[in-house]
Amino acid sequence: MSTLRNSVRLPGPFHMRHGGVLPQADIVYETWGELLPAKDNVLLILTGLSPGAHAASSAEDPSPGWWDEMVGPGLAIDTERFHVVCVNSLGSCHGSTGAASVDPRTGRPYGMTFPVLGIEDIATAAREALRALGITRLRALVGPSLGGMSALAYAILFPEEVGALVTISSATRATPFAIAIRSLQREAIRSDPGWHGGNYHGAGPATGLRLARKLGLITYRSAKEWRERFGRERVDVREEKDGVFGVEFEVEAYLESHARKFVGTFDANCYLYLSRSMDLFDVAEHGGTVEAGLGRIRAESTLVIGVETDFLFPLDQQEEIATILERQGRRVRFERLASVHGHDSFLVDMDRFCPVMGDFLKNV
Repeated sequence: MSTLRNSVRLPGPFHMRHGGVLPQADIVYETWGELLPAKDNVLLILTGLSPGAHAASSAEDPSPGWWDEMVGPGLAIDTERFHVVCVNSLGSCHGSTGAASVDPRTGRPYGMTFPVLGIEDIATAAREALRALGITRLRALVGPSLGGMSALAYAILFPEEVGALVTISSATRATPFAIAIRSLQREAIRSDPGWHGGNYHGAGPATGLRLARKLGLITYRSAKEWRERFGRERVDVREEKDGVFGVEFEVEAYLESHARKFVGTFDANCYLYLSRSMDLFDVAEHGGTVEAGLGRIRAESTLVIGVETDFLFPLDQQEEIATILERQGRRVRFERLASVHGHDSFLVDMDRFCPVMGDFLKNV
């Protein structure tokens, strides 16, 4: 059974980790599968930067979900066993409170008055949303990419409330390379005259967001995939109005098409806040060292998945999580996948991901 998109208002003002308070905060979520009377079969999915709560399609909402091949009856995340909840992150623009939301104190969008967003805020807001629904413990917690960071934060902040933990292409803290890439993406947005210091209306910094998305897309896949998929293929028709520097190659056309679609579905300020939250996250802040921070996790079993071609969240970061948890006596399974699809493998390479996820979760 699936429900349509729902929203829950968190009780009281929401205090942010890096300072500032939201007078009210709403979290959008979707669910699949029956919730048992004891409410002890909940699997929570925390998302990456851009997806909303619609992880899977259903009879009530048949539109494609971003994890359709993973979530459903008899699938790896089996909705016949689990009551699956996917929340839209605090700070996003798909219904949950973020920079694009109206500040009830002013009647205008928050914009740059939105407090600094931390990964811990995303985790805490998700947890408070579940508690508002009467759910106090998770059978399993799953997070890819930014969602994996949020899952780590959740398991660290609320260690007794997580039964099993799955992190996918995640990290205890961002590498200098990842920070540099995201910094350039944010600069592209902020340098767009349409940004207006975050006080834009309508399309806003469409060019800046389009360029930021292109740069992101380049880092989400591997160089090997780009080479095998596009080679040096030319477009069939060039736009003469674009002149000598118009789109010439198929790979350019692909980036342009996907970036334009993204601009129409995502808010630039929300992108800035979510992007920066990944840079700010550091497990070492929860105990003084990464080892001490991960040492707070009490999950009965953990699955850590990394991809060999992922250079945004490289494999050694996944090995670090698994090695430290194992050293601390935790039951850990580390999976090193040889997918060609880079960081985005968890969205597209279901032939590799689904068996690993399903095998782990069937024992949860």
